[in-house]
Amino acid sequence: MFDLLDQPFDPAEALKQFNTAIGGAGAVVSFTGHVRPSAHGSAVTGLFLQAYSPLTEQGIEQAIETATARWPLSAVRVIHRIGEMTPGEAIVFVATASAHRRAAFEAADFLMDYLKTEAVFWKKETGETGSTWIEPRSEDYQDRARWAE
Repeated sequence: MFDLLDQPFDPAEALKQFNTAIGGAGAVVSFTGHVRPSAHGSAVTGLFLQAYSPLTEQGIEQAIETATARWPLSAVRVIHRIGEMTPGEAIVFVATASAHRRAAFEAADFLMDYLKTEAVFWKKETGETGSTWIEPRSEDYQDRARWAE
């Protein structure tokens, strides 16, 4: 299940709802990413994310399908924000459930690596010195390369 939202969401509530839908899973892994209060040594005052619909949604749905085909998952939940955000706000929530922890951890990690490097988003960070477009780092691409088959 996937949602692209232009309004704030509550990760604790998302996890609570997810836990009611996990079936007989023995393991749940969740990750919440927040807008950082600083980057590159200066304060961040805002973050803007723009999606390219429907390409963004199709890509994320395909990544979820890939994860569910690769690992024995009983449930998956992805929530991603778009629009204007302030430091501390949740940007992304990923939760996976499986009978065993390894599959849940790896699937969540795989989905986050996809979202960080391949999902079609434009990200602009605003701070004390102006605005900067953000690109994935080389480390992000190295992380994503682990999942190549």
